[in-house]
Amino acid sequence: MKPVPPRGRTPTAVTELIWKAADKLRGGMDAAEYKHVLLGFLYLRYLFLEFEGSRQQLGEGFVDEPDAYTTLGLRWIPSAARWDVLAEKLRQPGCPAGETLDDALRALTRSNQDLDNVFPDGLGLAGRVDDQLILELFALFGDERVMGRGARTMRPGAGELYEYFLHFLDEFARVEGKRGGEFHTPRSVARLLVEMLEPHEGRVYDPCCGAGGLLVQARGFVETRRGRERTDGLQVYGQEINQRTWRLAKMNLDLHGMASSGIGSRSADTLAEDRLRGLKADFVMAVPPFNMSDWARNEFDPRWRYGVPPARNANFAWLQHVISKLGDRGSAAVVLANGSLSSRQLGEDRIRVSMVEDDLVGCVIALPDRLFRSTSIPACVWFLTQDKSSQGVRKLTDRLGEVLFIDARAMGEMIGRAERVLTDANLREVVGTYRAWRGTDTSQEYQDVTGFCRSVKLGEIREHGHVLTPGRYVGSADISEEQRKGPAAGRVAELTRELLELLDAADRTEAEIRKHLGA
Repeated sequence: MKPVPPRGRTPTAVTELIWKAADKLRGGMDAAEYKHVLLGFLYLRYLFLEFEGSRQQLGEGFVDEPDAYTTLGLRWIPSAARWDVLAEKLRQPGCPAGETLDDALRALTRSNQDLDNVFPDGLGLAGRVDDQLILELFALFGDERVMGRGARTMRPGAGELYEYFLHFLDEFARVEGKRGGEFHTPRSVARLLVEMLEPHEGRVYDPCCGAGGLLVQARGFVETRRGRERTDGLQVYGQEINQRTWRLAKMNLDLHGMASSGIGSRSADTLAEDRLRGLKADFVMAVPPFNMSDWARNEFDPRWRYGVPPARNANFAWLQHVISKLGDRGSAAVVLANGSLSSRQLGEDRIRVSMVEDDLVGCVIALPDRLFRSTSIPACVWFLTQDKSSQGVRKLTDRLGEVLFIDARAMGEMIGRAERVLTDANLREVVGTYRAWRGTDTSQEYQDVTGFCRSVKLGEIREHGHVLTPGRYVGSADISEEQRKGPAAGRVAELTRELLELLDAADRTEAEIRKHLGA
């Protein structure tokens, strides 16, 4: 079956290009492979357009040598990797197209240290993709009506182009029955984390950065509020375990005009090898794999300040790694499976107790289901902070000894049978509630809302055994008879909420029984 364009997207020259390119590769290789081939073509074309723009700005008399460009902070592209030179070569009868493009990317890597390990084997086209197909792809990506004539044309749209690309990959994965989007945090979730943390400037870190989506979203936040010229105060750092996905992150940051040196020169497992040990970040955002049962556990790791995480679940390893990276007033947002909020297994409850008692937890949000296509596990967001005081001149609301609970399970809008997104209105409500509570937005006064949000003292959290499930604290919203007679979908959502609240009540009962039995 041939893919159809994503819902809600208006076809453009760019989207048409990617659909045509992908359609040529479908059937010849798996989606997990052709996404790298297509992005490699896109990136090579982008780099050449950027170089052409630099060359035009510098003028005809400028020396075309590496040092002349690098001293000005510009990237130099060797002749073998320039699009026009490649086009001339590929027009020659019998030219081995795959080998030619692979050689071009190797030459590009040798001339630019920041591209080390991004294309170690070129695109791996030789012997895998038919030369005629490569020529057709090259012609598609060389279409100036689509890609523009220079960096001035390309640069502003590069980020949008990349996001379209990721969106299309997810669509292909859905159509072909593959698991997709594992390296890419859904846009609405990324917006939630970034807008809650408000990273205007400072060091932003993602310990499992995937394709770099959260780091790019942080940059976008600053651009929206302060303008593109005010983004220099933001430095991004990250680490990624998968080498292929790390390459996507390098390209993604570059396409957005961001320095990619902060994500290192290769991939690495954050829990096994922290490659940024000395980093203290102002903001940390992370969407680690849920409930990892196979991870590099070292009982003597100094990061386990609140207790050694269990071998069969890495949730509290990720949380403690994040805490180890926070500066004196640093804040973090970590998306985890809901079980992290209430688990009593394998000593996880003792770690959670210690974190709560150290007043590190600022806010907990219960997310709606089906936000993540790669897993059906219910998720939540932990917001951690090193300083919940008024912070002197910042004049924030003093929230020492308090935690804000938000139950957003009823939010979101389905955009298909299996995928939900948080709407702009949802994000405004959740983010606005948090900002009012913390005092970063003084235009509104925070108020508890039954069934949605509540600020809770540590004493009450102790009474609940340090369980952090929002539904346990916010209560149940009153539902009118008219609402109960509403559409079936709304009724099902409400019944789901009631069921979850009953399960929470069962947890409380179990805790009481264990208490009386001394278990």
